[in-house]
Amino acid sequence: MRFNKKKFIYIISPLKINKTFYSDLIKILKQKKVSFFQLRLKRQRFEKKLIIGKKIKKICKKYGVKFLVNDDVYLAKKLSADGCHLGQKDMNISKARKIIGKKIIGITCHNSIKLAKKAIKNRANYLAFGAFNYSRTKKVKYMASINLLQKARKITKLPIVAIGGINLRNYQKLLLNKANFLAISGYIWNNKKLKPFDAIKKLK
Repeated sequence: MRFNKKKFIYIISPLKINKTFYSDLIKILKQKKVSFFQLRLKRQRFEKKLIIGKKIKKICKKYGVKFLVNDDVYLAKKLSADGCHLGQKDMNISKARKIIGKKIIGITCHNSIKLAKKAIKNRANYLAFGAFNYSRTKKVKYMASINLLQKARKITKLPIVAIGGINLRNYQKLLLNKANFLAISGYIWNNKKLKPFDAIKKLK
């Protein structure tokens, strides 16, 4: 998996897709800072996710952004997504591989080098660590540190994704300490001061 230093953003969708979402997404992706978009809809029915996913996939393809699906390998397969992201309680990698083949599979490793080593052994395509900061998007069970990023970099060349409460104040520290991508959601979609386009524009 190649990565471009200028395209360090990994966007996670809002939990609800509103009317302005698609036009906001186009404005964001036009800035050429995003490498990945992850569809993360927990409460929607499969059919609804399919409709939304098809629209987003089209936009992602136009702007050269990899389209991933959170948790649901079958949805990723149905959408012919570029891959999926799996948590520790989701399907294991070997089973997921049988369903989606050589597509991208990213693994949540929380704050654990042990989980990272397991994911590397199982041939994950990237490792996600966090939370690095408290987040309003998701309840934080595991806190990760900069030291963890440095340890992870010593054991693998796989891309590392940092997640959790990432915003304008703290993003540069993570990039300077070996994170390849920053998974961001709340700062973009729930920002009370900045519109999604402006929020992304400020991350340089």
